[in-house]
Amino acid sequence: MKKIIVCIGSGNMGTALMKGAAASNQSIYFTDIDKSKADNSAAATGGQVFASNVLAAEKADYIFLAVKPQILSSVLEEITPVLKDRLRAGKAPVLVSMSPGWPIEKFQTCLGAKIPIARTMPNTPSLISRGVIALAFSPEVPKDSATDLVKILEACGKVEILEERYFDAVTGVSGSGPAYVYLFIEALADGGVKAGLARDKALSFAAQTVLGSAAMVLETGKHPGELKDMVTSPGGTTIAGIAALEKGAFRGTVISAVEAACKRAVEMG
Repeated sequence: MKKIIVCIGSGNMGTALMKGAAASNQSIYFTDIDKSKADNSAAATGGQVFASNVLAAEKADYIFLAVKPQILSSVLEEITPVLKDRLRAGKAPVLVSMSPGWPIEKFQTCLGAKIPIARTMPNTPSLISRGVIALAFSPEVPKDSATDLVKILEACGKVEILEERYFDAVTGVSGSGPAYVYLFIEALADGGVKAGLARDKALSFAAQTVLGSAAMVLETGKHPGELKDMVTSPGGTTIAGIAALEKGAFRGTVISAVEAACKRAVEMG
């Protein structure tokens, strides 16, 4: 039986997750303060548009909250009366959050009710079905709803069910991590240009190198250090490059970036 899945907000990430939901043969709807954006997202996913958040809350089986954290409270305030009515009737929808720094307890405090909540932390590669998505559930989420949600999200990438206490760390690693990787690819390509490669060739070699190296980690199951040693010959080019990275505190800087993002996620909560 098809489920009604509503995405409140129609940005890139929400639309990407709804493409996954559409692939699992669900009924997709959007709402947005900018109706033209909702129309565009609906067209991209084969979905439809609800006229208001309240109507969406009345009809949905799952409500994806794809709005900016600073306006999330006002959206919740708007739909809370409907959610409480449906909870009393035994027909509460599952709210699906993707907001960093918003734990399940904060949602339920804001709602003033034990609404079923699923917390997610997707990342931008979900836009091309290559993401990794952390997922946690409140005790109120029925087992069949949790199973359905995993299947929906798997269309966007790998789904990892985790205890919620790890979510700030996940935000620092995979939520923000693509930006660190893009920065590395850009720097790697810049190095190629400095060494004499044309810009387009340098970028192609850099991006494919990162893609292939990541696949090696996942497909071989070997530790990155072991794979690094396979490339590193005594007195060779690779160890010279690694020495330069270590001189610039490469690994320590990356670790600090993850810590900074994790700390910011905690502050946002």
